[in-house]
Amino acid sequence: MFYFLIVIAVLLLAYAGVLVSFVRRGRKVPPVAYLVLAVLNGLILAGVLAWGISR
Repeated sequence: MFYFLIVIAVLLLAYAGVLVSFVRRGRKVPPVAYLVLAVLNGLILAGVLAWGISR
């Protein structure tokens, strides 16, 4: 379970880097990008809660 959290956190950091590069180039961030960001954050939150409950 801990490795799952690490993988999701790395994906979230990479995705945030892509969004930052969009903004630096002056391009608009697509609305669906916020949905993907929310899903990744939700996965991390659910993983942390499941990991905390199982301990």
